[in-house]
Amino acid sequence: MKHTPQSHLGAFLRARRGQLTPQECGLPDTDTTRKVAGLRREEVAHLAAISVDYYTRLEQGRVRASAPVLATLVRALRLDDDQQSHLFELAGRSGAHPRRRRSAQRVRPAIRRLLDQLTEAPALVLGRRLDILAWNPAAAALYTDFAAIPADRRNYVHLLFNDPAVRELHQAWEHDARDAVGALRMEAAADPDDPELARLVGALTIREPDFHTWWAEHRVNGAGYGTKRLRHPLVGELTLGCDTWTSPDGSGQRLMVLTAETGTPSHDALRILASWTAREPVADHPEDLTR
Repeated sequence: MKHTPQSHLGAFLRARRGQLTPQECGLPDTDTTRKVAGLRREEVAHLAAISVDYYTRLEQGRVRASAPVLATLVRALRLDDDQQSHLFELAGRSGAHPRRRRSAQRVRPAIRRLLDQLTEAPALVLGRRLDILAWNPAAAALYTDFAAIPADRRNYVHLLFNDPAVRELHQAWEHDARDAVGALRMEAAADPDDPELARLVGALTIREPDFHTWWAEHRVNGAGYGTKRLRHPLVGELTLGCDTWTSPDGSGQRLMVLTAETGTPSHDALRILASWTAREPVADHPEDLTR
């Protein structure tokens, strides 16, 4: 029998999933009659957010894996650097495999000056993967104390799903969360081999059924503006315009600003929040330099 590159890839995938257990991948193992060692095909497909049929055809050598799919398999199968390189080589995608570390995300001075000057309007600087790189006091008063959150968890999508205060803040949580997942999908398309993005998606896929469902839908969202309906525990309900501007330097950093129409209850609520934080400095800490 002639062995093709696809058959070698399938053999590697089968061998690797046989080396893993549901427990170490964060999956419940309630089946006491498991007949195969390691993970089932269905479990790998679930972790990678792809269909079981597609993953089966990959193992059988009947389809060629794309670079984005390979990136999700790297995370699902917990491959180390050498295994990642081997996977991409077997799939004929070695040129798509990342060869160097990504530069740290640095908040641009001009964007920081904008944060300094936005006193009433909550504002966030979002980087790759929608990481929250910086914020002004009004944003901390509206959302949460970002400084108290470890840098590796200070991510907009992660907080929407995992931070109770941020989740409860959004009256239309499902709508806003789906939009955020769509925005993260666009990040994945721009840099499908980002290991940090793979880890973020993997963790959310395993722990959050809604995220798993919406991620698998491949819906994208590149909207730069919209409306957010929030319910703050201290100042009540707010209807805010949400506008996002992308930095022109190619860094991918975005400034997200929330505003309210003058004379509305929402505008008054923002002014109250701003008065409570008037003496607090704009966030400035070592975590401004992130992965």
